[in-house]
Amino acid sequence: MQELKQRTSEVLRAVESEGDQIITRHGREVAVLIDIEEYRRLKGVRRGFKEFLAESPSLDIVDEVRSGDTGREIEWDEG
Repeated sequence: MQELKQRTSEVLRAVESEGDQIITRHGREVAVLIDIEEYRRLKGVRRGFKEFLAESPSLDIVDEVRSGDTGREIEWDEG
């Protein structure tokens, strides 16, 4: 715990680059630091629609061309 206080920035970088970091006090595991996205996934925290769209894959790879077909004519029976 004392080491964590002295090396907070280093521990946070380790979380980002290496993953979860276990914190001990007197040799006993007491906490774990995890990436925020992992926390949200575990907690089931929902992202807003804006975040969902921002994280969605690009649709630039879709090469669809709209058909010029306007459908068919319908004759209405006015009988």
